Amino acid sequence: LESDAIGVSLPCEYRKIVEARLAPLPANLRQHIFRAREVAMELARRHGLDEERVWLAISGHDIARVMPPNRLLAEARRLGLSIRPVEEALPLLLHGPVAAETLRRDGLDDGEVYDAVFWHSTAHQSLGPVGLAVFLADKLDPEKAYRYPYLAELKALALESLERATLEFLNTEIAALLLDGKLVHPASVEARNALLLRLKPLS
Repeated sequence: LESDAIGVSLPCEYRKIVEARLAPLPANLRQHIFRAREVAMELARRHGLDEERVWLAISGHDIARVMPPNRLLAEARRLGLSIRPVEEALPLLLHGPVAAETLRRDGLDDGEVYDAVFWHSTAHQSLGPVGLAVFLADKLDPEKAYRYPYLAELKALALESLERATLEFLNTEIAALLLDGKLVHPASVEARNALLLRLKPLS
């Protein structure tokens, strides 16, 4: 299957791998994935991204979201993933890493897709445009407006710049977590700092 954006061929079976993992998910979770996928593909077309990689990553990003916390921890350990203290305390943060590694072991072996799925909850300083589009699309599900009241403004910014929209989201959410005395994933802080330095060089 050839990417519309940059002509990179990916194996046709990659979609089948993702679809097999989607099929048993609860209806409400599949509906979130489908809504996020619509946003992700809009962002991909706007920014000229590899549409096939975006499709695969956003479709697979939440395949481990239904696992309870204790199972996420156990599965992360079984898969040999590194677990940070913040993830021990908040195992839900492991659903991206578990999903990424599960898809890789199923046979979906693509670095950009892997990273986009792995870091879709927290972002990461190394994410490229595909990963940023997936990160933002997950948040831009219209049904999440109750959680992110600035969602319309964030989407407008995302259509202009994936990096600036990600920085704006991280600034807002990290500030809210700090205000509430909650944990912040180190990857989010590092991603925010990297974007800030790239977009607004400090004097």
